[in-house]
Amino acid sequence: MHARARYRNKNAMERMRVDLFDFELPEDLIALRPARPRDSARLLHVREDGGFEDRVVRDAAGLFRTGDLLVFNDTRVIPARLKGVRERDGNVVEIEATLLERLPPSRWKALAKPGKRLKEGDRVRFGATEDRACLAGALDATVGAKSEDGQITLAFDLAGPDLDAAIAAAGLMPLPPYIAAKRGEDEQDRADYQTIYAAHDGAIAAPTAGLHFTPELFAAFDAAGVERVHVTLHVGAGTFLPVKADDTAEHKMHSEWREISAHAADAINRAKREGRRVIAIGTTALRSLESAADEAGVVRAESGPTDIFITPGYRFRVVDGLWTNFHLPRSTLFMLVSAFAGLERMQAAYVHAIAQGYRFYSYGDASLLWRPR
Repeated sequence: MHARARYRNKNAMERMRVDLFDFELPEDLIALRPARPRDSARLLHVREDGGFEDRVVRDAAGLFRTGDLLVFNDTRVIPARLKGVRERDGNVVEIEATLLERLPPSRWKALAKPGKRLKEGDRVRFGATEDRACLAGALDATVGAKSEDGQITLAFDLAGPDLDAAIAAAGLMPLPPYIAAKRGEDEQDRADYQTIYAAHDGAIAAPTAGLHFTPELFAAFDAAGVERVHVTLHVGAGTFLPVKADDTAEHKMHSEWREISAHAADAINRAKREGRRVIAIGTTALRSLESAADEAGVVRAESGPTDIFITPGYRFRVVDGLWTNFHLPRSTLFMLVSAFAGLERMQAAYVHAIAQGYRFYSYGDASLLWRPR
């Protein structure tokens, strides 16, 4: 089934001031590299009764019950940041573009900087070195339409698998701005900024909650009788951005493509019928499930875009637990976890995490949250 409609949160959510979701974070708590090994990261367990436990990811199997179902997002991050040059009338300008959304077979929506230096019809050569010699494999594009929000359309000379291969060769991993501003991307990020179970190309940001998991941790889950299933949501550029509106009702949520297979939907619905808990590994897995659930909490097998925006007042239909990183202030993700576990509880959890020196954001530590009973 292919659902073409975009799913919005239809619950009676509260209108709330965005500054309620603000907090101060010491800059030295922003993680620039992940923990090594991955499962040595710290884990803040926020219990159903509101208490906090400081744990380590490798011991997480002991926090779940036999029969619990963990839902992972198996999207794969593509090297979506491209560097190149635009030549026009003998003038050369260095261009950087971040691919946002594929428009098959040969076009991509992208954000470019400096975008003001590009005009419709310009030719851009990506993969260029400082002396403007093209790297192996040409990756040239023509600038198409420009939108008011700064996005452009790039029509590449290649299409299909050839285009994918050229982007993979020339592109850089699209690290979040709070990391990229402090250090350059390197070869290690190609492994670090990818979950070990990534399967489907399409994300331009990692489903970062999944970065903590290792084969050893999965083996511990199996031994404990904890089940696993995958959905796919291709994480977009807007996921980690702060909300600029003053009121949550004024924020326009970005749309992301997701797919829930019949196998995954059956496993999730069976767990719910049998009274077993469903735990989303990451906000993207949670949004995938909640956007595909009916009023009774039955998850549909479907694919298509979702722009579900979850803030306090939302009635959760599917997910009982949420494994997630520590998020940016004033972000839709901090709003989501506040809706899930309660704003006051999450404010207290973040105060605790900051006081205890937890590492924040994409390469940071993890938290395990439960819906209040």
